[in-house]
Amino acid sequence: MPRIAWIEDANASGPLAEAYTAARSAFQGRVPDIVRTMSLRPDFLVAIMGASRLHFSDGALTRAQHELIASYVSALNRCHY
Repeated sequence: MPRIAWIEDANASGPLAEAYTAARSAFQGRVPDIVRTMSLRPDFLVAIMGASRLHFSDGALTRAQHELIASYVSALNRCHY
């Protein structure tokens, strides 16, 4: 299985530390591993989190429906995220 290098919370500084703080507030006090995989590019991490907020906001589908679809697709792909 491939491994992706990431920066742990204790080693995060500057924009990455700020992004981790935002992630903790968005994800019940933790930084999900999928977010950590983008830690080498904090600018990308922030952009993806912004897109995720937009994607999972209520619109044609509710947030719950988005989450259900995402979980189902992850299960089909055997992805624990």
